[in-house]
Amino acid sequence: MAFITLSSRSRRSRPALIARLAHMISVHRQRRALIKLDDRALEDIGISRSQARAEASRPFWDAPESWRC
Repeated sequence: MAFITLSSRSRRSRPALIARLAHMISVHRQRRALIKLDDRALEDIGISRSQARAEASRPFWDAPESWRC
């Protein structure tokens, strides 16, 4: 029988992985919410409907560096 042991490095990276996944989920939810905004709300935040569609169509892992935790 083989035993698999985790190195201390892999155990330390779990919180980072969980944080990264949580961030990706957050980006996905924000982009879905963005596409649901009406034209007036989009105008309030200074973007057009086409810009909102373009942002919402981006994959969840494709977030600007400034959004990263």
